Amino acid sequence: MKQWYESLFENYARKYDNEPFVQGTVGECDFIEAEIGRDKSLKIIDIGCGTGRHSIELTKRGYNVTGIDLSDSQLAGAREKAKAAGLTIDTFDKLSIDPEHGRRVDFQKHDARALPFVEQFDLAIMLCEGGFSLMETDEMNFEILKSAARALNGQGKLIFTTLNGLFPLFHSVKEFYESAAKEGNSACKNCSFDLMTFRDHNTVVFEDDAGTKKELTCNERYYVPSEITWLLKSLGFKKIDIFGSKLGAYSRNDKLTTEDFEMLVVAEK
Repeated sequence: MKQWYESLFENYARKYDNEPFVQGTVGECDFIEAEIGRDKSLKIIDIGCGTGRHSIELTKRGYNVTGIDLSDSQLAGAREKAKAAGLTIDTFDKLSIDPEHGRRVDFQKHDARALPFVEQFDLAIMLCEGGFSLMETDEMNFEILKSAARALNGQGKLIFTTLNGLFPLFHSVKEFYESAAKEGNSACKNCSFDLMTFRDHNTVVFEDDAGTKKELTCNERYYVPSEITWLLKSLGFKKIDIFGSKLGAYSRNDKLTTEDFEMLVVAEK
């Protein structure tokens, strides 16, 4: 049986790119570049890359990127966007090559809980809930973090965003989704936040790329900073910084507060 996140992304690449929460790519990549000192020799893995927005932008800036996703539809959308961005596609329809810099983005289908990479990357990014926090159990979510850590070399860095568990303690998740809803985009209803599990159960209503209207029963895990810190330390990360996550404007100057719907995590081995 397919999980809700698998069904959601079956045929949702074009509509997904119109969602308001994926419009901050350039500013987010500015932050990523600053975090790695603009060292274009580094290898980057984008876990839960979706339609490749960060992967493609970083490739255009001269980096070697491997984009990973579970959805064939999202990966097909990523390759289409790579072509539209002027990157050329090889005969295997996997590698998008930046002719100016000779860098490449390699889109591959993998489950984020079981990545086949061991100490191959300098940086892992996992943004906009690209897998982590969507899984149906805490153990599965932890497998994603473990898999990301395993893919990094001994000096590797992990940058990711996740839902801020402090937010629903002071605010209504239902009201937040209602305030963020826009005509033509997906919408969440019937939100119910469980204080015992820190999971929000809701129904997402959306229209896929074929114009078919769908409703899916979802649940997402919210994390508090102390949980994230403990999980990452158990995986060998030595330095862990957590900030507020602002769309398109990630910054180390943004202290995490109860007003932030998401948190930005930067962890170093």
